[in-house]
Amino acid sequence: MELQVINDQGQPTVKVAASDAAFAREYNEALVHQVVTAYLANARQGTRAQKARGDVNKSNKKPWRQKGTGRARAGRASSPLWRGGGKIFPNLPDENFSQKINRKMYRAGVSSILSQLAREDRLAVVEKITLDAPKTKLLARKLKDMGLDDVLIITDTVDDNLRLSSRNLPNVEVVTVGHADPVSLMQHAKVLMTKTAVAKFEEVFA
Repeated sequence: MELQVINDQGQPTVKVAASDAAFAREYNEALVHQVVTAYLANARQGTRAQKARGDVNKSNKKPWRQKGTGRARAGRASSPLWRGGGKIFPNLPDENFSQKINRKMYRAGVSSILSQLAREDRLAVVEKITLDAPKTKLLARKLKDMGLDDVLIITDTVDDNLRLSSRNLPNVEVVTVGHADPVSLMQHAKVLMTKTAVAKFEEVFA
């Protein structure tokens, strides 16, 4: 598999050889769906909560006497059958939404995404990405010259200049190889990767 290398003006220069195990895998839609779903579920926090009948601020007094009124029997105003009553099976704040997915499946899913990006010409390689100062306009100008707007930048290491310069750009995300998650890979229009990052991906998927 060969990946396209571009220069600072976004023009294709040469092609670099890459591992087929990392960048030429057949696209497995079912596996990618499972990996993305598990990733989003594992990032979810169990912060929602509902009140049971014991947590509702209602009087414990019997609303009316048991017999003789012609109405149905009622014991407490906090009954789940009543409006404003508690839930029968409430959502608890310590609810666990995590899904287990083994490392081999996760890596295969990420490799499948990378391979599809390469086939769709959404994956490009550069020699390196460096900035002289931590200024947003420097990175914005560099990406504009390369014809990139919505982009995920993957490097082997993220220095302070690059990290600080990308914080205020809404459609730009900078991550290392170890933090390249499947959701970020799919949601950006373009993925820009350094040569050292390509080598690290090849080590992971070897």
